[in-house]
Amino acid sequence: MSDKMEEIEEVEEIEEKEVVIDFHLHVGSMEMTKEFVYEWGKEFIKMGSGLEKVADEKGELHPDKLEKLLLENGIDYGVCLAEYSPITTGITPNEYVARFCSGSSRLIPFASVNPYQVRDIKGEVKYCLDELGMKGLKLYPSYQYFYPNEARLYPLYELAEERGIPVMSHTGSSIFPGARLKYGEPIYFDDVAVDFPGLNILLVHGGRGFWYDQAAFLAQLHPHVYLEVSGLPPKNLLKYFPGLEKLYSKVIFGSDWPAVPNLAFNIEQIKSLPLSGEAKKKILGGNAARLLNLQGGG
Repeated sequence: MSDKMEEIEEVEEIEEKEVVIDFHLHVGSMEMTKEFVYEWGKEFIKMGSGLEKVADEKGELHPDKLEKLLLENGIDYGVCLAEYSPITTGITPNEYVARFCSGSSRLIPFASVNPYQVRDIKGEVKYCLDELGMKGLKLYPSYQYFYPNEARLYPLYELAEERGIPVMSHTGSSIFPGARLKYGEPIYFDDVAVDFPGLNILLVHGGRGFWYDQAAFLAQLHPHVYLEVSGLPPKNLLKYFPGLEKLYSKVIFGSDWPAVPNLAFNIEQIKSLPLSGEAKKKILGGNAARLLNLQGGG
């Protein structure tokens, strides 16, 4: 069978199943996070996050258990995020995330780069993609104190556009001590979208709190800018984005696990919204599958 035929069959199988993808999972261990983050983890367990099913008594997460939790909640794939935020939340190294996901076809590793910690930002991204096999990038401007349109980030965007990998970035508010909200304004990605028109950009949290309208406008304006809605109560999505039905091809589901009460409940809330079936299908996984080339990039 030709590669093209196999690709077509894979597309048909995914579309028939109506794949669900969580684009926002935090992994790591107690040693990697600030103490207050670990303490919050205990509260997440009380809320029903399922963290206790994935972490052992030492606070170490296990990929096989996370995969099982996702499947139990109706989620087919999950994007696991690296992070270098020593001021605010902690450090989850790229190597750790790559290793965490390496034995699973359902866990997808995303790298991160702190522009204050590396000299050769393009070289670091190449290392993450070519040596570690990571599939995308996550930026944390509010936690690392940089504006997304700074020139020093441009080599990163250039390589990401060239390789066809998505770049997601925190936008909007944050409750973490030390976070500086000014760096989370979505408008700075207008420059990036103009200068890199083929780069897929995900505005994480959809400009939460201050900038919902701004984030939605950028997604409407630029063909490759998307709203990622993790950390937002699904029942309020139409309140934050009244034009969601017209924008559904640009919206990506994410949970922000383990900072979420219940994964399955979040999915059911999206399914209960007064949106078309096609919109729900695209938001919950169709759009993400395309960005991650799980549908051959179609």
